[in-house]
Amino acid sequence: MSGLNDVDVGLSGPTFTTVDYAVFSLMLAASVGIGVYSALKGRGNTSSEDYLLGGRTMSPVPVAFSLLGGVISAISILGNATEMYFYGTQLVVSLLGFLPGCVLVSQVTLPVLYNLKLVSVNDYIELRYRSRALRKLVTFLQLLTTTLAMGIFLYAPSLALSAVTSLPTSASVVIMGALCTLYISIGGVKAVVYTDVLQTSLMFLGVLVVVVICTLDLGGVGVVWDSALQGSRVEFLNFDTSPFVRHTVWSTMSLGCFIMIFFTGFQQTSYQRFACVNTLRTAKTLCVVFVGGLYLLWLLFFFCGLVAYAIYKDCDPFTSGRISKQDQILPFLVMDKLSYLPGVPGIFVAAVYGAVLSSFSSYGNSMACMVWEDFLKDLSCFKSKSEKTSTNVMKLLSLVAGVLGIGAGLLAGQLGSLFQLINTITGALYGPLAGVFLAGICTPWVNAKGAAMGCIASIMFCTWSVVGSFIYGGSPKVSLPLSTQGCQENGWSFVNNTFITFNSTSLFADTMYTSTPDDGSSVKTIYDISYCYTGVIGVLMTFILSSFFSLCTGPLSPSSLAEGVVNPTCGRLHKWLWQVFRGPETPSSHCYDLKDESNHQQQIVRGKVEDITGAI
Repeated sequence: MSGLNDVDVGLSGPTFTTVDYAVFSLMLAASVGIGVYSALKGRGNTSSEDYLLGGRTMSPVPVAFSLLGGVISAISILGNATEMYFYGTQLVVSLLGFLPGCVLVSQVTLPVLYNLKLVSVNDYIELRYRSRALRKLVTFLQLLTTTLAMGIFLYAPSLALSAVTSLPTSASVVIMGALCTLYISIGGVKAVVYTDVLQTSLMFLGVLVVVVICTLDLGGVGVVWDSALQGSRVEFLNFDTSPFVRHTVWSTMSLGCFIMIFFTGFQQTSYQRFACVNTLRTAKTLCVVFVGGLYLLWLLFFFCGLVAYAIYKDCDPFTSGRISKQDQILPFLVMDKLSYLPGVPGIFVAAVYGAVLSSFSSYGNSMACMVWEDFLKDLSCFKSKSEKTSTNVMKLLSLVAGVLGIGAGLLAGQLGSLFQLINTITGALYGPLAGVFLAGICTPWVNAKGAAMGCIASIMFCTWSVVGSFIYGGSPKVSLPLSTQGCQENGWSFVNNTFITFNSTSLFADTMYTSTPDDGSSVKTIYDISYCYTGVIGVLMTFILSSFFSLCTGPLSPSSLAEGVVNPTCGRLHKWLWQVFRGPETPSSHCYDLKDESNHQQQIVRGKVEDITGAI
C-alpha cells in the first residue's frame, strides 16, 4: 500500500485492476440498459412530443437530476479542480454570480418561454420577431456550439481513462460516444433523463469518495486548508477592476451570471427539461433546485483541487513531467495514491464518465430536437408523415448528432485547457444568442432587423477577439507557485522549476502556462481581456445594438406583437413609452396577459400567420 505522503515519481504508474474494470463496466452497462428499457417501455408512445419532451408530464425529481447532469460535465470535475490547483480559489466567487442569474431566469425569461408551450426554444425567435431567417441563424449557431461542446465533453474523460489504462484517447472517445449515441437514439428524452439520475449520482459519489479518503489520510480538512493558505491558493476578494486580470470578483461573478442565464435560460438542453414538467411553478422550482445542486457539486470539485494541491505541494506532477496536461492532475492522483484500494479508481473514472455521458446525451437529444423542429418538420416531404415515421426520423437525427459529437471529440484533444476552452468558445457564440432572446423578452420595441444586425455584429466582435487571443496568445496564464523540491531526493532534476511542455500541437500552447508573474509592463490589447467576460460582452453588445438598430429602422409598436412573447412588466413599459413618444395606439386585447392560456394559445397560432411590416 502507498500512503499519501509517499512520492511515486515513476512515469508508468499503477493501472486498472479487475475490480476497477468491473465497476466501470457496470456503470456503462447500466446506462445503456436504462436507455434500452426506456425504449421498450415507450414503444406504444410514438408521438414526437413524447420522444422529445416525455409528454410534458415527467416527474420533477429525475428531471432535476437531468437538468443538473446536463450542465455539469466532466469539465466541471477535471477543470474546476485544476483551476484550484494551479490558480487558486478566486473562481469560487463565480457561484455568487449564479444568484442574480437564477432570479432573471426564474422570474423573467422562464415564464415567457414555458407558457408558449414550445418544443424547440428557437421557435420563440420566429414567434417574437416574425423572422424565419433569424430563427434559422440562431438554430445554426446553437447547433454549431452544441457540436463543439459535445466533442469537448467527450474528450475530457479520455484524459482520465488514458491515465489509468493503456486505451488511447481516440479509442476512448469513439467507444464512449458510440454507447451514448445508442441509448439516446433509441430511448429519446426519457432515456436521457433516467440515465442522468444514475450518472449524476455517480458523479457526486465518485468524487466524494476520493475527497473523503484523501482528506482523512492527510489529517483532515484543516490540513488541506492550511496547505492552501501556505501555498497562496486562497483568494476570494480580488477587487481589481482591470478587465485584463484573469480572475477577480467582477470577472468570476460575470462568468457565473452568464453561465446561469444562457445554460439554464435559453439553451435547448435545459429548456427541454423545464418543458418536461406539467406546471410553471414546478419549472421555477427546478431552477432553484438546480442552483442548489450546482453549489453542492462545484464546491466539492473545487475542494478536490485543494486536496490535490495538499498532496503534491512538494512535488508537482505537471512540473516534474509525470503528466503532460494540467487537467490530468485528478486522474493521476487517484492512480498514484489510491490504487491500493481496489475499485476506487474504477469509481472515480465512472464518476467522470457519468458526467460526460450525461452532458453528451442531453446535447445529442437537443440537437435532434432542433434539427427536426427548426429545419425539417415544416418541409412538405415530412408534413404528411405519420407520428411514428417522424419519431423514427428523430432517432436517426440523434444518431447523426452522436456521430458529429464523436468527430468533434477526436479534434478536441488539440485544444488545451478544458475549463477556459469551453467557457471561451461558448461565451463567444452563446453570448450573442442569449442577447437575442433577452432583447426579445425585455425590449419589445426591438425588430427582426435590429436583432439580426446586433447579433451578427456581436458574434463578429467576440469571434475576432477569441480567435485573436488564440493566435497572438494574449497575456500568459500566471500560475501560482509550484514546488518540485520533494522530488529531488528520488533522482529527478529540474531547471528553475519551469513548466515542461509535452504537447507541441496544442493551439493553446502549454507555454501559456508560466510560473513567472506578469509585471504589468506589457501593453494590453483586446486579446488580453479575461475569458470570463466573453459571454457577458456578447450579451450586452447584442442587447444594446439590437435596440439601436431597431430605433434606426423603426421600432415595433405594442399592438404588432403576438400575445405572451414579452415579459409583462416590459410590455407595460413599452406601451407607456410608445404613448409618450408616438402617441396613443388603438389597443388590441391584452397582449401581455398570460393568465388566459386558451386565448393565449389561439393568439400564438394567429401570430404565426400574421404578416408584420418590418420583418425580415
